[in-house]
Amino acid sequence: MKAIFGQQTTKVKQLADIISQDISAGKYKAGNALPSINQLSQDYKVSRDTVFKAFIDLKERGIIDSTPGKGYYVVNRQKSILLMLDEYSPFKDTFYNSLVHGLSSRYKVDLWFHQYNEHLFNAILRESLGRYNKYVVMNFDNEKFSPDLYKIDSSRLLLLDFGKFDKKDYPYICQDFDEAFYNALAQLSGRLSHYEAMVLLFPKGTKHPKSTCEYFLKFCADHRLAAEVKEEMEEVEIQKGSVYIAIRQVDVVNVVKKGRAAGLECGMDFGLIAYNETPAYEVIDKGITTLSIDWEKMGAFVADFIVSGRKIQTYLPTEVRLRGSL
Repeated sequence: MKAIFGQQTTKVKQLADIISQDISAGKYKAGNALPSINQLSQDYKVSRDTVFKAFIDLKERGIIDSTPGKGYYVVNRQKSILLMLDEYSPFKDTFYNSLVHGLSSRYKVDLWFHQYNEHLFNAILRESLGRYNKYVVMNFDNEKFSPDLYKIDSSRLLLLDFGKFDKKDYPYICQDFDEAFYNALAQLSGRLSHYEAMVLLFPKGTKHPKSTCEYFLKFCADHRLAAEVKEEMEEVEIQKGSVYIAIRQVDVVNVVKKGRAAGLECGMDFGLIAYNETPAYEVIDKGITTLSIDWEKMGAFVADFIVSGRKIQTYLPTEVRLRGSL
């Protein structure tokens, strides 16, 4: 066999990862001897020293051990996890840290971002088939289910934030962008009654479900508030008596800055609500009110699925964190 070694890490690290993946996939069973250093050196076209150092790396991870006369053997199969998210955002840090905190050192999490690119999404899936113990995946589209997902045993695949289409027997943890969004706004109806209008900042090209706009307009109609959906931040002028809902963190900052430039105070002259909680919202201005699922709880649920294998099919509630911006 011939391994294809890239430039991103050392050959030692890459070889150690290849052997680790083979152990996770069951090629080498716990207690069984590994091929000799000479054999692996020939198989992978690397020096004996590279193989020896890769074995040291695996020993330090607790995956293999060695004894005189027996050579190197598998001690404990390390659990490999594929975590594929859509794109980076600050609240994903909260989720990731919670997930990793819930796993022991026996688990190795490979994190990928598919950037809503269907081709990249499917390429990562195809490359990963059979190499991981568990797969945790955020989708690339709110209305499509990749056929490659059917190739993964449903007991080993956990879907995160998938669309409203049928998820069949697969475990999932999702958030509701429709009724839960409406109900979260309803919790703020007392505060919102002090304003005359609401503006949803919904950037052109965003992958946020468009159905949120429908429920936003429905809420405003039900509560007799003037409503507007804006796709371009450049067109937004901060008006006294209006409440702005921002999906992106950059738009939260821009609303506060534009308000100041107009001589208006956030939380007094106009209101501001952000979608998805991040630590920064506690300290921006006088604190930003948020509508968000508990990303730390999602991480804990995912960790439990990985460790226990318990099936989960749930929608996390959208919670309100009321701060000075409203």
